[in-house]
Amino acid sequence: MVELFSEDIVPNDHPSSKGNQLKWKTGGEWFKADAVGYEGLAEYVVSHLLRYSSLREDQYVLYDTVQIRYRDKVFLGCRCKDFLMEGSQLFTWERLYRNLTGRSLYVSAFHFPEVKERLSFIVSQMERAIGISGIGEYLTCLVEIDSVFLNEDRHMHNIAAIRKPDGSYAFSPIFDHGASLLSDTALDYPMGKDIYELIILCRSKTLAWSFIEQLEAEDVYGVQIHFSFGEQEIDEVLGNEPYYPAETKERVKRILLERKRQHGYLFS
Repeated sequence: MVELFSEDIVPNDHPSSKGNQLKWKTGGEWFKADAVGYEGLAEYVVSHLLRYSSLREDQYVLYDTVQIRYRDKVFLGCRCKDFLMEGSQLFTWERLYRNLTGRSLYVSAFHFPEVKERLSFIVSQMERAIGISGIGEYLTCLVEIDSVFLNEDRHMHNIAAIRKPDGSYAFSPIFDHGASLLSDTALDYPMGKDIYELIILCRSKTLAWSFIEQLEAEDVYGVQIHFSFGEQEIDEVLGNEPYYPAETKERVKRILLERKRQHGYLFS
């Protein structure tokens, strides 16, 4: 168990629609406490299953679960290493666009009626903001990951670029999967409900309200990621997690197997 303190809390200027998680930064690590369900388990499972994908290890953040003592309460949650090198800064795409225009990137993108129009707008604005290529491919990879794992809270505040000490930019490793795998059991996806019905209710946020519609990005940029995990790897990842109850893990496993079935073309 890790004990954390008020002086290490990181203010959350842009709380998620899925709840305002407590976050801390200390000792070169980030910590997040569960707020509405099993967000920490979702972060852990998604990031560890990305190890069974075509991504390199430096392209995503690896999370582990943790017990957190804060004041008189004990939370479950997750931890990860701080991936920023000294002198680097993390800028969300929302902040980068707002710095350029004074407007919201998310709101501006949804002025366009079609997914591919929103995609084109976001890509062009980020090319303007950070001056690197591959933005469309990066964003397509994100919506593929989010579709497989049902991340319903991928907005422009948790897609980011890193400004290096020399002023140039690079893509951030992929982070923030806490709203995946129907983790909100307090409000939208209670334990005990039929997961197949809940999957139908789950909505995306990046380019459209439908995960399937967001995958129209593949028509423009092609498939950007392939996975190689199956039931054995899922069992191994869940079996290595020490804190969350078996009922929750079984639910997560069923969700993963169903999403794998529905996205067979992304699996080898």
